[in-house]
This record gives sequence, structure tokens and C-alpha cells, in this order.
Amino acid sequence: MVMFPERFSNLPAYAFPRLRALLDVHEPGGPVIHMTIGEPKHAFPAWIADIIAQNMAGFNSYPPNEGTPELRAAIRDWVTRRYGVTLDADTQIMPLNGTREGLYNVGMALCPETKNGQKPVVLMPNPFYQVYLISAISVAAEPVFVNATEATGHLPDFESLPDDVLDRTTMAYICSPANPQGAVADQDYWERLITLAEKHDFRVLADECYSEIYRDAPPVGALQVARDMGADPERVLVFHSLSKRSNLPGLRSGFVAGGPESMKRIQQLRNYAGTPLPLPLQKVAEAVWADEAHVDENRALYQEKFALADRIFGNVPGYRSPDAGFFLWLPVEDGEAAALKLWTETGVRVLPGAYLSQDTDAGNPGKGYIRVAMVAPITETERGLTQIRDCLFGSEDQ
Repeated sequence: MVMFPERFSNLPAYAFPRLRALLDVHEPGGPVIHMTIGEPKHAFPAWIADIIAQNMAGFNSYPPNEGTPELRAAIRDWVTRRYGVTLDADTQIMPLNGTREGLYNVGMALCPETKNGQKPVVLMPNPFYQVYLISAISVAAEPVFVNATEATGHLPDFESLPDDVLDRTTMAYICSPANPQGAVADQDYWERLITLAEKHDFRVLADECYSEIYRDAPPVGALQVARDMGADPERVLVFHSLSKRSNLPGLRSGFVAGGPESMKRIQQLRNYAGTPLPLPLQKVAEAVWADEAHVDENRALYQEKFALADRIFGNVPGYRSPDAGFFLWLPVEDGEAAALKLWTETGVRVLPGAYLSQDTDAGNPGKGYIRVAMVAPITETERGLTQIRDCLFGSEDQ
């Protein structure tokens, strides 16, 4: 009999197949409005098509694994403008074929087989982006889920973990702005986390893919705090993407940046097992990282949606207005029941929060929430949000 690995055998169904199994056996209760997937629907810059057309010949060549020098320089310049941090474009930056590639492969490249003679631990927030878990499992590390709840400001309190766990920790994922809650790690949070990482000798993996969608002040970045603290340059790696910033999820373009020794190992893994971005698309990414006008326009559209959500849900008990990102994390009695009720009564599709979380001894922190993606045009978003409020919380007039 042919054998198969057991390492992924105990995983729950992925969130979206699980959602289809919950909803699709029922007829929608009205015109369908999709508010489940964080797939931006705002227009991307029209001039992108011209760049692709001008560089079509690049599809006839293998792209460089480490990215073109021009793209790395464009990313370096963006990091300098955005965070005031100067990176070496040749040794501290690597373009990615979507940040999920980097968030997964960072475990393969950097997680040691043991720590202090024991099985390594990888920390991650709960709820979390599922690739964090798969990366840890793939390198035979123990994933430890740290609940991010209202009590912790919807960010994981890694400092609450016992020393025996922290002493086995090799990496800690943190998403800021947080998916799904929209919470932002401030300077103090980053300083405490990096101090903890220095004390217990683990890396901080900062998933900052939503960094450019915010309300007022731009979120502080992990690299700038680490630099100001004088932390070990290898202590922090950051991951960024054009998917949310520039409405280009289909471009599959992002980057990872960090200390030169860490990047050397990440690049070596990419040499053997990576899938670099095609050259015409690297040219697009180069131009897009260099332009902020379209980012400002995009952010303004989301700020309208923040204001819209505040108006619609402002009187709902427990509503928390997000600081950044484009999700609402709405409190309900039971996320699955709420999602099913919405679908069968209105046709609005949302994601039960438990599908983004793991059960722990302290419970599943997503069970009492639904995640609502505000990515559609504003008129459709308003219609969907209004139906959610009226169906689950009672109409504005009640």
C-alpha cells in the first residue's frame, strides 16, 4: 500500500471550503453579496497594462531568483520613505511571489531543528493567517497559539507565556495591522516584543501586509523600532505585499526584508525551491512601489468605508471600529450560526471567526465573531453592512 505523510492529517478543513460546506447547501435569502475574502476590488493603476505590454519579451526569459536590481532598489527606496530605515538592496531584501511564499518558507530557511536540545516552538496569534501554522508543522516545530482577544487589545500577549515555552521558541509571527481584528501594534508593543525576543533568542516575523490601509497615522513598523532599539539586525524580518496596498492580489508580488545572514539563507532556499516573479511583472512591481498617488487614493476609499461602518454599527453593543486593514470583526453569539442566518435570510456571505482560529484550553477566540471584508464598491458595501446590522442586531429604528 502506498503511504502518505501524517503531518497535515489533523488539520481542519481550510476556511473557505468549510464555509461553502456550511452555506452552499442552502439557497441565499437575497441577492448575493460577497464579504468573505480579503480580495481587494478597487481599481489598480491603469498604467500597469502599458508596463506589461512594453516588457512582454521578458516572458521569454527565466527571471532572476533574487529579483532584479531595479526592483530591489525600488523596494529599498520605499522602505526608506515609509519607515526611515535604510536597507542594503543586495543583502537585505528579496522580492517574493506573493508574501505567502515568504511566510511559509521562512520556517524552512530559518527554524532550527532543535532549541536547547528540545523540539522548537513557533508562536502565532490566534486568530491567525493559516500559513503560519503550516510553516511550523512543515519543519516539525510545535505551533503555540496565543489568543488575541478584546482583553489583550486583539494582539497576542506573548509576554504571558511561561519561560519554558519561550526558551524553546525560535520564531514568533505577528500580524500588524491585524487580520482579522484591525488592531495595530504601537511602538510600546513592538519594543516589548523585540525585548522579549532578545531575552529568549527568537526571531520576530512581522506580517505587515495591511500597513498602508489605515485611518489616521501610518502604523509604526517593526524594522524602525528594532533599529531605534539597537536590536540584533537578524532579530526581525518583515513581510510586505502589493495585494492590499495597490489592489493587485493577482500580481503575486511582495517582499521579505531582514538581516543579511537571515536573507542569505532565505535566498539559498529560493535558489533551489523558489518561484520568482516573471520579469514583466517585476517591472510592474518596480513601478508600483515607486508610486504613492494610487495608494493615497485607495486609502481614501477605505477611510470612507470605515466611516460608513461606524455610522451603521455605532450603536451595536461591543462594536469595535478597526484601526486599520479592511475587515470588521463583529461580535455575535455564535459565528457559524450568524453566518448561516445572514446567508439564508439576506444572501450576504461572511466568514465565521472560528474558521480563522484554533481551539485552545482557553477556548476558541473567534467563535463569537464574524469577519466582514469591506472590499466591494462602497454602494455594495453599504448595502451589505446595513443588511448585516438589520439581520443580526436589529434595524437602526429598533
